[in-house]
Amino acid sequence: MRHFLTIMMFYLTVSCINGSKLHLDDLKKGRFKTILEDKETVSFATRNDSIQIEDFNGVKDTFNIKWLDQFEYVLTKRSPKTLLDSTPFHVKIISIKEDTYTFKAYYKGSKFKQKGTAIKLE
Repeated sequence: MRHFLTIMMFYLTVSCINGSKLHLDDLKKGRFKTILEDKETVSFATRNDSIQIEDFNGVKDTFNIKWLDQFEYVLTKRSPKTLLDSTPFHVKIISIKEDTYTFKAYYKGSKFKQKGTAIKLE
């Protein structure tokens, strides 16, 4: 059983990065453009492996990032002003292709879900 799990993890990792220009470490640093599923909501973020500064409609917010594994991280606003601002936002990377990745995200304890694409700019 243990051998089976090791093989499955290998195939999962290979399938997520197969054919991509991005390496998993590239997701932790750089400048990104995020487009949500509605194709109208766009934001820009600059990220290192522990902090993300996001610009949405001219408003900048700073988030702490905690990477749970290679494909999942949690954003927590550094200076929350509301209860929603203080709620952790979980992001799960579901595919990587060329210089983009697709993700699903949600607020902890909420049924609210988002889907979108992030494009690595630098």
